[in-house]
Amino acid sequence: MDIKEIIVVEGKDDTTAIKRAVKADTIETNGSAISKDTIKRILHAQEKRGVIVFTDPDYPGRRIRAIIEQHVPGVKHAFLSKDKTIAKNGKGLGIEHARDEDIREALRNVYTPSVGLQPEVITLEDLMMARLIGHAKSKNRRNRLGELLNIGMTNGKQLHKRLLIFQITVEQFADAVRQLDQEE
Repeated sequence: MDIKEIIVVEGKDDTTAIKRAVKADTIETNGSAISKDTIKRILHAQEKRGVIVFTDPDYPGRRIRAIIEQHVPGVKHAFLSKDKTIAKNGKGLGIEHARDEDIREALRNVYTPSVGLQPEVITLEDLMMARLIGHAKSKNRRNRLGELLNIGMTNGKQLHKRLLIFQITVEQFADAVRQLDQEE
């Protein structure tokens, strides 16, 4: 599998895992304190070939993703759930621990956020009705929904935003909620 875009990852071990799974070039952020030089490289990569942000499903990974999205408009996003990134010994989490097939699957399901004002097709009321916010099991349901829709883990506020910017349709949302309900 050849990837045209340059994949932004957190470190060397992530690069090794990506290159093991697909043919691609990477830029490493080397942690969540992204330097101005790294942002410049990512901007240049976005102009030349496009960029896919593929960070760990944890707080530092989400922070890196947000910083890049703020400075580099139009980047694409690939996501893996926590359970697919846990080290074999159970001590550690990251893209570097993911199976090659899971990496390829995440890269097949890349999302490009829409730019500009999008119509709200899935409302906060829909999220409440689906028990994704305001309920005891909301966090677990949101995490599983993020896996099903390939939009990553989110808190309640971010879920609504991601559904909007990744243009998740009412049908996709309804199918994922039905699957959640069947799994419970």
